Amino acid sequence: MGVFTFVCRSSGADWSAKQLTGDLEASASSTYELQRKLVQAALAADSSGGVTSSFSMVSPCSAVFQKETEARKNRVMPRPEIQAPPEIFYNEAEARKYTTSSRIIEIQAKISERALELLALPNDGVPRLLLDIGCGSGLSGETLSENGHHWIGYDISQSMLDVAREREAEGDLLLADMGQGLGLRPGVIDGAISISAVQWLCYADKSFHEPRMRLKAFFGSLYRCLARGARAVLQLYAENMYQSEMIMTYAMRAGFAGGVVVDWPHSSKARKAYLVLTCGPPSMQTSLPKGKGEDGEMCSDDDESGDDESQTVGIYDRNRPRKKLKVNKKGKGKEWVLKKKEQMRRRGHDVPPDTKYTARKRKARF
Repeated sequence: MGVFTFVCRSSGADWSAKQLTGDLEASASSTYELQRKLVQAALAADSSGGVTSSFSMVSPCSAVFQKETEARKNRVMPRPEIQAPPEIFYNEAEARKYTTSSRIIEIQAKISERALELLALPNDGVPRLLLDIGCGSGLSGETLSENGHHWIGYDISQSMLDVAREREAEGDLLLADMGQGLGLRPGVIDGAISISAVQWLCYADKSFHEPRMRLKAFFGSLYRCLARGARAVLQLYAENMYQSEMIMTYAMRAGFAGGVVVDWPHSSKARKAYLVLTCGPPSMQTSLPKGKGEDGEMCSDDDESGDDESQTVGIYDRNRPRKKLKVNKKGKGKEWVLKKKEQMRRRGHDVPPDTKYTARKRKARF
């Protein structure tokens, strides 16, 4: 409820209760109490000084009300990843709140449609077997079912999966931690999507959790279960550039080729990043798709449904890193030892002279 300024009109001059605000704010502990004291002050003046009792509401101009409003606007909710582990954060109440929000349902549907588009599945009418990693209550799985595909959903939250069963999700649901691997047979999956889930692997929720090892296990098992040439599209909200680099690094080490597609990079709210990975080496036929809105146009529903031909690319290509050179089993050799000794001499160190025994391997003795 807002705080109003009351104006009392007398025969001599007009006065405003707003003038009392500065004195009353110090003693008022809340907006409601300040409003009550303003009304009491106005009534007291009416009964004592021949002031006509005509009060008119002018505007909600209380300083306290403005301060509380600004504080409410500037309040930033912390990221779910730093509040609690996913199986704790998405409890029964949060799972039902998440699933009944019309705004979240709309956003999930749009992101899932975009992820399915980036999968670039053949348009031959044949249903594919897809993975939905971090499926939650099955909102993204509905998009897969509407397009005629079969899907398997992974999630670590029992409450989310219970809501998905109540909603009669068509996919198979598995309670599992993706950081421990997916555990599927090799080459049986035609594609995989993940909506706002992979960034959870960058946080150590338990004492034995190691984010790097969990990313390695996840991407390794994902690479094995995908068919040759299949894609995985992972939409994520990385907290910083370090997390993005770490996720990309372990994806490349697992054998994936691909990059990051950014939609609406100039918008703070509509910006979405998709990690598009291809199982196998890169080829000219499987080029990365285009990102939306990088040339600065405004984001709207019409823009999001427009053709990709009028939009530019927001991709950061990464190639699979080369394997490290094998270390020579014979050791570093005499040349290396002589070179290092010469460097030490130039630095002024006391180095033993070179002899025929320099860098000679000692005999094995008991």
